[in-house]
Amino acid sequence: MLNIFTVAFFGHRYVDNIIKVEDLLEDQIRKLIDENEYVDFLVGRNGDFDQCVSSSILRVRKNHRDDNSALVLVLPYPTAEYLNNENYFHDYYTDVEISHAASVAHPKSAIQIRNQEMVDRADLIICYIERKKGGAWRTVDYAIKQGKAVINLIEDRFMFRP
Repeated sequence: MLNIFTVAFFGHRYVDNIIKVEDLLEDQIRKLIDENEYVDFLVGRNGDFDQCVSSSILRVRKNHRDDNSALVLVLPYPTAEYLNNENYFHDYYTDVEISHAASVAHPKSAIQIRNQEMVDRADLIICYIERKKGGAWRTVDYAIKQGKAVINLIEDRFMFRP
């Protein structure tokens, strides 16, 4: 049976130094692909950090290795952007999932519900957290309370290791 290692990514909506963040991400992604039999990378699509993650994963898969990983977009609900461009999304991502629990929740809580589901599935959380406030921080705080391993790229080290 295939041993799947799952990684979820969370960060602030706005990123100042995208090139630096992508370099840090690519180092982590290469390492994860090399050290694991198969890796599911769970990503959202809610800001600069999410876009950095997706493009970094695709770049590493193209230039390093693409036979043992998947880029999985996890949406809180079917967005108009997704519904109007389903073919593009399925070409860009290995898979697209829509969180059932988040899709039936109040829209203001849907993203946090989706994020918590991603944390619950993940073996490792990689984040880019500069300040202890906002949705990304709440999600990482939840991950730590769940005993998940968390690497903060800002500090380039484990924030929490179980």
